[in-house]
Amino acid sequence: MGCGLEYRPWDELIPDTLGQIFRRLPLDEILNVVPRVCKSWANAVRGPYCWQEIDIEDWSRYRRSESLDRMLLLLISRSHGSLRKLCVYGLSTCWGLDLIAENAKSLQNLRLPRSEISDPMVEQVAGRLSGLTFLDLSYCTKIGARALEAVGRNCKFLTHLQRNMHPWDVVDRTSQDDEAFAIAASMPKLKHLELAYLMITIEGVVRIVTNCRELELLDMRGCWNVKREAKFFENFPRLKVVGPLVVDSSSGKGNGQHEQLYYYPGSSDFMDWSFGDVEFDVFEDEEGDSSELDIDIEDGEELGLVFYNNLDVANVGDVWLESP
Repeated sequence: MGCGLEYRPWDELIPDTLGQIFRRLPLDEILNVVPRVCKSWANAVRGPYCWQEIDIEDWSRYRRSESLDRMLLLLISRSHGSLRKLCVYGLSTCWGLDLIAENAKSLQNLRLPRSEISDPMVEQVAGRLSGLTFLDLSYCTKIGARALEAVGRNCKFLTHLQRNMHPWDVVDRTSQDDEAFAIAASMPKLKHLELAYLMITIEGVVRIVTNCRELELLDMRGCWNVKREAKFFENFPRLKVVGPLVVDSSSGKGNGQHEQLYYYPGSSDFMDWSFGDVEFDVFEDEEGDSSELDIDIEDGEELGLVFYNNLDVANVGDVWLESP
């Protein structure tokens, strides 16, 4: 160039830098578009750099459990043990939860809203989730105090817990104070706690606030059985308490200080692209590592992935497109 500036080709960027860029893209583009650009980009997508944070919460809505488990297997395997954050909606199998736990040595942030997991399932894996600092178990109707106690007993660094419910989920429940007691007894390091619409009483709230001395935010909107005792909360000046009144964020009424905490299950737009049922097969790379996954080509189109038929990757030569 006339100014003497040198531009480094994108395909020469180190994989870590490429991963930082690619993981800002939608999931379908990372899996479908990026690998078609050049060989170095395809290698970056197959490595762990794009998969340290995996968010398939929108994609996993309305998916069959088999499809969800297979997608988790594909993406978590690519993280090669470096997974730090995982968001998935509607997890329902013990196999899927065990897969997450087996690859959780670096996991700090786990979000499992509307999952069909049970108390025994959580008790079985909680010991392998010890590094968690953030956990979302909102709208999980099949767990209770046992699961929360197991989490608290094993996850000593936990500071954020979301255990929100939908009003329909608790319509046939009389009390969930046992969950409040389990939180109070096993999670003393909590700083942020959301319990919207949980069927708790002031006794459960007092137990939590008294035992969780580092608590900074308590969201108990919709907890209609709680009779808020203003004088009691005056003893905790650092604590911000939201609820039990539910403020209508659309009308602008109320202080609006915590409106960002609202979450409505099923409100996200349905993705118009989809991954169907596929078969994953293990294959060995050049170094004999079988940790990478391949996908059965017959079913791959249903998954939304692109395949190169009869392509010799070892001697790909000029088949790869030039970097932009």
